[in-house]
Amino acid sequence: MPFEKAKNIVLWLLRPFRPRTKQYWRVVLLCFVAASTFWLLNALNKSYSTQTTYPIRFIYNNKKLVPVQPLPEEVTINVTGKGWKLLRKSLRFEVQPAEIYIRNLPSNNYLLGSALRPALVNALNGLQLNFVTTDTVRFNFDERIKRTVALKLDPQQKIVADRHAQVGPVTITPDSITFVGPSSVVDSLPSPFLLRLPNQELTESSQVSVPINYGDRPLVTANISQAMVSVNVKNLLQEERQLVPELINVPAGKKVSLQPPFLLVRYQLLEDSAALLNRDAFKAVLDYSKYNPKDSTLAPELVQKPPGVRHITLLPEQVKATLQ
Repeated sequence: MPFEKAKNIVLWLLRPFRPRTKQYWRVVLLCFVAASTFWLLNALNKSYSTQTTYPIRFIYNNKKLVPVQPLPEEVTINVTGKGWKLLRKSLRFEVQPAEIYIRNLPSNNYLLGSALRPALVNALNGLQLNFVTTDTVRFNFDERIKRTVALKLDPQQKIVADRHAQVGPVTITPDSITFVGPSSVVDSLPSPFLLRLPNQELTESSQVSVPINYGDRPLVTANISQAMVSVNVKNLLQEERQLVPELINVPAGKKVSLQPPFLLVRYQLLEDSAALLNRDAFKAVLDYSKYNPKDSTLAPELVQKPPGVRHITLLPEQVKATLQ
């Protein structure tokens, strides 16, 4: 039958591979390994030309220069060499990177591939450099500088709560900060350098530790990470009193009727100075030369106040004035 004939043919073909001893397949495997090894050794002794990548390393004085961007780490080249050498280079075994020396701040931020040839030839031990495939290697160095600026509290930040006042100057310790980094970044930092308190609306005298935050600038370092801010805070009292305004520049022989006839002055003062305040020192005037005929009003002006008062409000803002 056809099936039996096909079966016999397959058995006849497999007869040479039928193990005659227990060590048969081990011997076959060893022969295969030996043949592969001889073939590989023979292939590695031949010369080849190939395109590959090769590591480069920039040599520079890191006390004077700083790379603003990550430096390239390899270039693509075409080389000729024995298989052994090419294999070692591909596996990066004992590969000496080609060294590129940057001695001063470069006037250009690139090097042509042809300019890398001497450094590559010196590093390619046992390989012949045919040409550099990489057209241009780009980098960006900047001068490393040190700059010291004063520390100051942000004047736009409200630091005390209502009915409280900051007394005396704010003390910052230390009073300055030194930045080190690329000149283009360090020179862009503000002077003075403003600090913002993490906790606002203080109700008592405090010493607050303020972290130094100069944004996402990983290339910049500072000599301090925080500063201590001392703020003297005192309570405020709020008072108010009535004033009789003084009329000035009234036409001769005329009288002026005011509505209301009194003003209310509202103010705040330090709690510990309340007993010393001369409350009769307030003085307000109504200048008839500034009379507004559209609504027949005068705007009161505070022309005198006792020392130590703050947050003064004069009410009402407009007084009805009738000439008689």
